[in-house]
Amino acid sequence: MVRHGESTGNVAHARAERDDAEQTDIPVWDADVPLSDLGCAQSQALGRRLAAGEPPDVVISSPYLRALQTARIALPDASVIRDERLRDREMGVLYRLTPKGVAARFPEEMARWQAAGKFYYRPPSGEAWTDLALRMRTLLAELAREQEGRRVLIVAHDVVIVLARYIIEGLSVEEILEIEKEPVANCSISRWRYENGTPQPVMYNDISHLLAY
Repeated sequence: MVRHGESTGNVAHARAERDDAEQTDIPVWDADVPLSDLGCAQSQALGRRLAAGEPPDVVISSPYLRALQTARIALPDASVIRDERLRDREMGVLYRLTPKGVAARFPEEMARWQAAGKFYYRPPSGEAWTDLALRMRTLLAELAREQEGRRVLIVAHDVVIVLARYIIEGLSVEEILEIEKEPVANCSISRWRYENGTPQPVMYNDISHLLAY
């Protein structure tokens, strides 16, 4: 699994946090956020690493633009399958808001967020982590049935990769929340290999191919 390269949304979020702003200045809806120039370069580096190792037999991507761009830049000759179950978490009415913005504009939602916790909180018109876990369980079970013995590359989003690890490795909520404290880096690689019918972790959040950036 690969997280998409740096997007213009990532840049906008970092700028909003630095400026202590209530809202990011992302001009498009989440599905249409593209890669930044750095994200394109990271995707090229990913492609070189994949070409130097074992290329995937199957490439599946989130339908969101930044993920599709990452897959197509890294593997320009591959046929990319879009799967909406890999889309990023939908934040509903909280989209574009920073935590400061949520506290200022939706204080009741901030209270619900703090009470429920990161794993279980569902924003209005949005999704909880549990919702993502349900769609990921169906996808992973389908891959285990239909892609046995094949190398599958999934290009998606940070929370999708975190929840894949939660499901594949049978972790507890407490364990995955502790792991999630280390952000999943843009264009990082996380990998599992089936051994005796069971997926075993090989690497997580590896960015050694990006050291030049």
